[in-house]
Amino acid sequence: MGELTLAIGRRSQRLGAALREAVEQERAFGHGFVLIPVLLAFGVLLWLSLPFDLGIANLALLLCIFGMAAIACRRRFAPLRAPLGAAALLAAGMVLVAAEAARLDTVILDAPVTTNLRGVVLSREQDDRGRWRYGIEIKETDKPRLRRQPLRVTVVARNAGEPFAVGSTIKGRVRLSPPSGPALPGLNDFAFDSFFRGIGAVGFFYGAPESGEGAPSGQTPTLLSSLATKVAMMREAVGERIRAAIGGDTGALAAALVTAEERAISRETVEVLRQSGLAHVLAISGLNMALAAGTFLIGARTVLSMVPGLAHRLPIKKIAAAGALVMVCLYILISGGAVSALRAWIMISIMLVAVFFDRMSISLRNVALASIVIVVTTPSAVAGPGFQMSFAATLALVAGYARWRQRHTGSGRPVEGKGRGGRIAGSAAAGVIITSLIGGLATAVYSIAYFHRMPAYGLLANVLTMPLISIVVMPFGLFAMLLMPFGLEHYPLLAMGWGLDRMLDVARFVTSLDGEVVTGRIGHLGFVLIAIGGVVLCVLRSWLAASGAVLILAGFVSLAFEDRSLPDITIAEDGRLVGLVSDEAIATNRLRPSDFLFSQWQRALALEKHAPPKALQPAVAGDPYPATKFDAKASHSIDQKDAAAIRADLSSAIASNADGTFVCREKQWCAARSRVGWTIIAIENPRLFPVLCDQADLVVIAARIDAASCPTVRARIVSAETLRRSGAIEVRAEPGGMHAPPTMHFRPAFTVLQRPWERHRAYDWRSGTFVEAPQAF
Repeated sequence: MGELTLAIGRRSQRLGAALREAVEQERAFGHGFVLIPVLLAFGVLLWLSLPFDLGIANLALLLCIFGMAAIACRRRFAPLRAPLGAAALLAAGMVLVAAEAARLDTVILDAPVTTNLRGVVLSREQDDRGRWRYGIEIKETDKPRLRRQPLRVTVVARNAGEPFAVGSTIKGRVRLSPPSGPALPGLNDFAFDSFFRGIGAVGFFYGAPESGEGAPSGQTPTLLSSLATKVAMMREAVGERIRAAIGGDTGALAAALVTAEERAISRETVEVLRQSGLAHVLAISGLNMALAAGTFLIGARTVLSMVPGLAHRLPIKKIAAAGALVMVCLYILISGGAVSALRAWIMISIMLVAVFFDRMSISLRNVALASIVIVVTTPSAVAGPGFQMSFAATLALVAGYARWRQRHTGSGRPVEGKGRGGRIAGSAAAGVIITSLIGGLATAVYSIAYFHRMPAYGLLANVLTMPLISIVVMPFGLFAMLLMPFGLEHYPLLAMGWGLDRMLDVARFVTSLDGEVVTGRIGHLGFVLIAIGGVVLCVLRSWLAASGAVLILAGFVSLAFEDRSLPDITIAEDGRLVGLVSDEAIATNRLRPSDFLFSQWQRALALEKHAPPKALQPAVAGDPYPATKFDAKASHSIDQKDAAAIRADLSSAIASNADGTFVCREKQWCAARSRVGWTIIAIENPRLFPVLCDQADLVVIAARIDAASCPTVRARIVSAETLRRSGAIEVRAEPGGMHAPPTMHFRPAFTVLQRPWERHRAYDWRSGTFVEAPQAF
């Protein structure tokens, strides 16, 4: 027994020594700095995932406590410095995002409303159907005047006409709505994105908007706002000239690569690019920025070297790097400043500045520095797939390059003699394949977690298109931008358009292989383990990197054993779309459900088939159904005879429809029986609620109702007021005990409404206060 204890002790000592040696090795590599943005990002995500707000004062106190404790740890307590420092960085991340939320304090519209709007155009963008989408700063509203008036809104003008210039005053009758919540619980909350973008409502104009009289009263444009207006106008002018020169979807795609204006690209083209794995081309990211900067750097250096004697007198490489730095700064200005573009700009700028000091430009420290800048300036971006996928791909590529360089430094032999060109071409092809493979693997789990699908032949598409993008598209796009001030951009843009046409040919070919894999939702635990494991595997270089592989394996095990059961019923947050979910299809109460909403259901539930409702024969003259126009005073005007006839009609329709789909009486109701035997009614005519509310197990109505008008309480009622607070709902069947029918378990998108991007759901315009009310489930 004593010998066993001694053996365990010796092994523990050796393990402790090996651990200390590995930690020192990582410290020598400087990986402590690389972990700073990782811990800051975890702090941001932790604050955003809380169901309640932690005040900035409390978080700042927490930061001070952990920070001072980490600084004070010396001698015996020195081993505690690292964990206390990590806790301080987590608290710092929470402080950063809490401060951003408090600074923005975006007012989000609480309910749909029709009003007169007058404001200033901040931005405009034309979509693929010719409609103009305006970003407007509201100056005033009337008829009615909004109590909680958003500062900025996005409004679509559906009528053709002369577009309004950026900076001009616009007015008209508009229909405004709050940004939509998740399509299903756990999916992307668009209100969250809108809150941190400062957008309080979305909507459309009734008819054509009009020009406001004169400039906005009492407003003197600041230098910053004037500069932003000029940049927006320049960005729009560049996009229009590109689209005019190339035309069609190709022109819209070319403009998107330069200005990031993607709405002019048709939905069909966007979907082809997504299914083929080439959607990343649309985002101005490291690929676009690196190709533009590299083309300028090499081109400028080549031109300068052709001047006799200049290379001996001046550092032409640094001069070319300075020109490339100016170019990428202009690029980021006209690109709109998306997260992926900012990250790429910071990275490229650091690399170009490193040239001035003859330092290595590609390193994990540069990735970390770019991450820190993004997290500090816009911490909420950490929660978006754009940030996570962009940095995951960059981190994996830089780490892979560092390991390759470490293995081949000093062992490489010059490529000489016969077959040199073939070996160079082979190395280039291998580089394209390896780069695409690493980037694809690094972002695969994020694609599954956020978009619930991944392209099976994405590697093939990227290998075939990277030469086109690298040699034709981006270089000629750069030439066109350099020549545009002189009006000579036409022919370079035609060459760019030819390259994009060939890229679209490849995308269509890959899409025709039908290789997209719809994965459905995955569990949060597995996703987090795989994501953290990937970061650890890329950052660490000692044997501790193996812990990343262990985390990734644990993540896959978690995904393999997670509960993938489907809900029985899904209800959209507006109450107009109800779905019955089976193992083969989603049956809905709409013949043509909203593609924006229903496509998210299909991908999240991994069900592509749609079972449309069956329409009953139109009712004859003298039928018992009331007019569809709602009149609160006439809600009890249906006499008993008509009510009995309506119930009989409903019962007959349900009894004759046993295949798990909806049967509908046009503009009155839709009904179905679920696979567990529940009767579901979606009432479209609100005047039918008192008649039909006791005829089902679940009643969904997209209107405000008086629950007291229902004679019995048999049904679970989901109304517009319920959905306003809960968001989209999933209903699952849970065993009801011995010989008892299954019970309904409701899973709403929102349970508490205490976060800034959720509070508008609890606002009561009658009292002008936020009403805290329990969920009705």
